[in-house]
Parts: sequence; C-alpha cells; structure tokens
Amino acid sequence: MAKKYIDIMDTTFRDGFQSVFGGRVLMDDFFPAVEAAIDAGIRHFEFGGGARFQSLFFYLNENAFDMMDRFRKVVGPDINLQTLARGINTVMLDTGSRDLIDLHAKMFKKHGTTTIRNFDALNDVNNLAYSAECIKKYGLNHEVVVTLMDLPPGCVGAHDVAFYEKTLRNILDSGLPFDSVCFKDASGTSSPQKVYETIKMAKRLLPENTHVRLHTHETAGVSVACYLAALEAGADGIDLAASPVSGGTSQPDILTMLHATKGKDFDLGGLDFEKILKYEDVLNDCLKDYFMPPEATQVSPLIPFSPMPGGALTANTQIMRDNNTLHKFPEVIKAMREVVEKGGYGTSVTPVSQFYWQQAFNNVMFGAWKKIAPGYGRMVLGYFGKTPSTPDSEIVEIASKQLNLEPTTENPLDIADRDETKSMKYWTDILSKEGIPTTEENIFIAASCDKKGIAFLKGEAEVNVRKKSDEVKETKGNKSMANGVYTVVVNGEKFNVVVAEGGDVNVEIKSITAVENTTTETQTDDLEIKAEVPGTIWKIIANVGDFVNEGDKILIIEAMKMELDIVAPKSGVVKSINCKVNDKVNEGQLLATIHKE
Repeated sequence: MAKKYIDIMDTTFRDGFQSVFGGRVLMDDFFPAVEAAIDAGIRHFEFGGGARFQSLFFYLNENAFDMMDRFRKVVGPDINLQTLARGINTVMLDTGSRDLIDLHAKMFKKHGTTTIRNFDALNDVNNLAYSAECIKKYGLNHEVVVTLMDLPPGCVGAHDVAFYEKTLRNILDSGLPFDSVCFKDASGTSSPQKVYETIKMAKRLLPENTHVRLHTHETAGVSVACYLAALEAGADGIDLAASPVSGGTSQPDILTMLHATKGKDFDLGGLDFEKILKYEDVLNDCLKDYFMPPEATQVSPLIPFSPMPGGALTANTQIMRDNNTLHKFPEVIKAMREVVEKGGYGTSVTPVSQFYWQQAFNNVMFGAWKKIAPGYGRMVLGYFGKTPSTPDSEIVEIASKQLNLEPTTENPLDIADRDETKSMKYWTDILSKEGIPTTEENIFIAASCDKKGIAFLKGEAEVNVRKKSDEVKETKGNKSMANGVYTVVVNGEKFNVVVAEGGDVNVEIKSITAVENTTTETQTDDLEIKAEVPGTIWKIIANVGDFVNEGDKILIIEAMKMELDIVAPKSGVVKSINCKVNDKVNEGQLLATIHKE
C-alpha cells in the first residue's frame, strides 16, 4: 500500500525569518538558498505576507513587492507560493477599509502569490468573509484558518475542541469560499491530544477530500508530537523550516520530521534526506553572518502560561535590544498571563499577540493597568470584532475611560470605511503632496506602513540588520562601542549618560541627566518632562514658546510598536525641547521643559 502523500510547506523564508531574526533578512543574502531549496525538491513555500511585509520597509529598506517578484522569478511559474494575511487587517496591525482589503488581494496576486492563508485572531468569522471574497475575486487560492492556542491553566470558555468545532461550523454556515483549511497555532501551546481530536473533528465535519493542515511552532517544545498527532488524525499537510531557522521559536526542521516519520505510512513531500542536507548547507552559509538571538533557539516552559508566538517573540526582543530594555523581557513574558486571562481569549497571533505584549510591557513599565495599550484597549472594547469570551468588565471600564471610547458591537469594516485615513483617496493625496508616484503598490505601502512607508518611498529608510561582521567593526579599537545612552549609578543615585564617540581613552560625555520622576518641578516653576520608557522620538508636536494646556500632547515616543503620547502635566509655556525626531531616548531622559503659568 502506498504511503499517504503529505504536502510540506517550507516556511523558512517567511515564518522562519520572522521567528528567528524578527524578519530582518536581506533578499540578496537568501536567494541562493531559495535556488537550493528548489534543487532539493521543495514545491511549496511561504514567501511573504504577515510581518514579513512591513519588516522589509521598516528595517531593510527593501520593497516587499520587489522581493516577491524576484522570488517568483527564481522558483518559476508552477511553484505554490503562499502568503499570510490577517483577515480584515491583511498585513497591517489595524483594520483596513474594504478598499484596502481588496487592494491587498489584487497586489499580492499581481506579485506572484498562489495561495493566501487567511486568519482572524479572534476567530470571528465575520472578519474573514470579505477578505475571502477578495482573495477568490483575483483568482487566488484561499486557505481559511482556525487559530489555536492553549489557555493559561485555570482558564475556560474557549480554545477547546468544542470551540474549534463551533468556529468551523460558523465558517461553513457563512458560505465564504475556501480551497483548504489550516489550524494555525502561532504560539505552539496546543497539546498533542487536543490537536488530534481537532483534526479528527475537522475531517468528519468538512466535505470529503478537503485539504486540512496544521501549522505550529516549537516554542513550547511539543511541535513534533503535535505534527505526528495531526498526521495520525488525517491531516494532509504540515509546515516545516530548514536549519538554521528551524526549531526554537520557529517550525520543526524538515530533517527532524523526516526522521520522526520513519517507519510510518507518510510520504513527506517526496523529500530526500541527502538533498535537504545540501539545501540546509547552503542556507547556513547564506545566514552565517547574521546574529542569532539566543532566545530564538530555546524552548520555554513558560510559553503555555504566557502564549507568546515565536514570530512575535524575536521581533519584540529585537526591538528591546534596540531600546536597551531586553532585561525586562522575563517580567513582560510573565505579565502576559494576566493580560491574556482578562482580554477575552483572543488567540495569541498577530495582531492580538502584539496587543497582549504591549499591554504586558505597559503593566511592567508603568504599573498594572495604569496605561492601556491602544490596540489592547480597542480589542476589549470590541473595535476588532467579537472576542471568544467576554473580557474582564473592570478592564473594559479602564480601557473605555483611558481611550475615551465606548464599547461597540459594530462591524469593524464599517468603522474603518468611515475613517478617511484608511481611504484610497487619503493616501493618494499624501503621495501626491510628497511627490511620490501614485501607483497602486505605493498606495498600499503607504496605507499599510504609514510614516515608515512614506519614508521608504522618499528614500529615507534605514537598514537595521544585526550582523556579526558589523559588530566586529563597531567594537574594533573600542571606539564606537562607547556610543549610546547608558545608566550609571553614583553613590546610589541613577544617572543617564549620553556618550558620543571619542578616541580610545578620550570619550566625550555629551550629557548627564539624573533619573528621577518622569515629571520634575523645580524651584523656578519649570517642569521637566522625562521619558517613562525607552524608545524613539516619533513626532514633536509642540514648539518652544507655545502655550500648552494640561494634557496637551508635547511629543510622541514610539516604543514596542506603540505610539506613546507625552503630554503636558500642567498648563504653561514650552521652555525647551531637548530631543529631535528619530532620537533614541532612555528611561528618565529629559525630553522637554515647561514654565508653569
């Protein structure tokens, strides 16, 4: 009897890069490995979408559409190239208008995509229907998704087999078109038994010969067991990656699963050990200069308690490295548990995983529930759709008060369509004012990436990739190593010291600021406004000499993909602005002073 053929999607160049390097891999560095993958017999790739769309514009100064075109040219016309979309968010962190959702499908079809895997983190089927129509409208295969995770111990009300069956029945009852079904566990926290029962349920419920597959991560240490359980239950496909971007926060390695299925009645994509070994040799050589974050190679026993997806974990730790806050990582991971428990049980996958992370970050940095992250607050208030369970009423009240928003049950698409900043006309006008060609690609880049998209299109984007060779250059001679913002302790008092490059021994100290409360009132009635968290100056709103009322915005800091408003603590005249746009600032660093009226 012939073995059952199992379709293998190679996630190396999308989820693998995202899960290990936060998506920061330059296209010139990895395309030789794509050619090697084709030679090894790979015929199905995840090659774009998800966070690997924005990350190219944010960190690589590369155009994601150019990358997709080049990928298609390398692999040829017959290979199944797949992208990841977030339902009504497509590849954005916020809800798109109907026009932008349609444009997403049109542009991804134009630039080489065969299949779009389409999910909603809340498992709200209403959030999948319109994007499904658009995907099919442009002749793409639609892979509809049920998102999985395990809840923290003691939590009930969602994310069991009965919940997934209800979600799948809602998909079928809605009549939305699909070509295949994926059960996607971005945090890798589902137990093998639950996976087995879920796939069995799906095979029983779906029309005969419906392609069913599982996607998971190794982050919690059970991915291989989950894949074996899925295969035994009748799954038709699984997702794997190649070393060095396999295991850890990513998918299991292709070679690992080939080994795990020895003696079983499964043919994993017709793949051969020796050919995959050659492919992985090429990939390792391509990526040998990239800094490998240690957390990307680890399996964490904390993840089932605080389900952080592998694809988001390293993206966030890379940002923490950029802002010198990586030491806070263990506290933020632990704080996620309460955030998940009180947030309505949305699946921890983008954008909800980012909302969870941002709120946990705020709870650590500002105190529990003192500052509601905008995304998290809008989620519990209903602005992204219906959460699987009702969020904690106290948190809903806090979010409503802080964000000045009432809870809603309105269709998020209708809300987005009324928002002029999500219209095609709005972004066409912005491009025209900036002197940028108003192509459909540029409109979508600007709409999905906002100010960073405009900066890319104007040629102002910077490359932020961590390579070993760059670190050697920076530390050579012990010169550039001195650059940056440091916190030092003198006689028990903390000071932030901004250091600029000098000679080997003559380092220039640019400024020293005592770390005190974020707002300090001096004897001269001047108020010093200091950064509460490390981050980057995103926008300066007030000018020196302006009169501001208490609560008026002075400037905005970007931290952990959030825009944090820095407001006037009292009414007065802006006496000084002590930073400029794109400056990196540390906790306690002086940002501005106000002379009280």
